[in-house]
Amino acid sequence: MSVKFTKTHEWIKTEGGTAFIGISNYAQEHLSDIVFVELPKVGAKLAAGKMIATVESVKAVSDVYVPVSGTVVDVNKRLESAPELLNQNAMENWIVKIEFVDAGELDALMDEAAYEEFCKNEE
Repeated sequence: MSVKFTKTHEWIKTEGGTAFIGISNYAQEHLSDIVFVELPKVGAKLAAGKMIATVESVKAVSDVYVPVSGTVVDVNKRLESAPELLNQNAMENWIVKIEFVDAGELDALMDEAAYEEFCKNEE
């Protein structure tokens, strides 16, 4: 399973034509205590770069964007009652699972080393 990152601080892990999407540790650290996650509807079809969810913290409300085009096939319902899971382990607690249509869209995303460098420049 490979992991890629976006400039808007989402991660995507792919397995075949399925992808799990969440927010990065960098994002959850900057948001602080997450108190609410608004999940999309299963079956929603989204183009890469479109908003897929909203994460609300004590500091701010932040949109989560889908890194690749696809259809939502599952949402992490545990986040509805326990949004703090994103603070505890953002890289393990995915927000949505999608079936994506174009693996070529993954090429525009950063690997972990490139993302770490990108985050250093954000500081």
